[in-house]
Amino acid sequence: MADTEPEARKPYHHGNLRQALVEASLALIEEKGPLGFTLAEAARAAGVSPAAPYRHFRNREDLIEEVARQGFVIFGEQLERAFDEGRPSPLSSFSAAGRAYLTFARTNPGHYDAMFGARVSIAANPDLALAASRAMSVLARAAANLSEQLPVDRRPPATMVANHIWALSHGVVELFARGQPGARAPFSADEMLESGTGIYLRGLGLIPR
Repeated sequence: MADTEPEARKPYHHGNLRQALVEASLALIEEKGPLGFTLAEAARAAGVSPAAPYRHFRNREDLIEEVARQGFVIFGEQLERAFDEGRPSPLSSFSAAGRAYLTFARTNPGHYDAMFGARVSIAANPDLALAASRAMSVLARAAANLSEQLPVDRRPPATMVANHIWALSHGVVELFARGQPGARAPFSADEMLESGTGIYLRGLGLIPR
């Protein structure tokens, strides 16, 4: 027993303790929300001492920001994949990128809550800001490709179009896909997103009325 106890107390090294805490936090976020647990609870869930997280994170907020950063990286990769799969049609690429938002929220609830439900300050964290910007750039690129179909004098800024679809997608997720009041609506979240996107793009003249 005396020989095995020291081994049991050092399952992590500096290379994986950080990620172990992120993974533990994801489970806690899904269970309690991004503000419903302490750093000590994350340490306990990861199987380390209460002092161990401070090797990598200043506080709980710092840990949540890392969860959010990793979430934006995953989100950006999913958007990029959706954009590529929608080619060569600019419309299908743009629509696929919008649907990827809904898919991400469903399949990565812990990351999603850390990104959008924890009131993290993206601007104050350069690494987080970079990951968020890269994810948004995929949607902006899809919007730019689609907007090129319009005459220059009727062409809205691509970033504006991307932000509108981001806001629409986020609203659909929050109201219709995550157990909120709208979840009992007669239409699915996918239908709401598709119809909302269609109405918006028709208004811009990007798809036939």
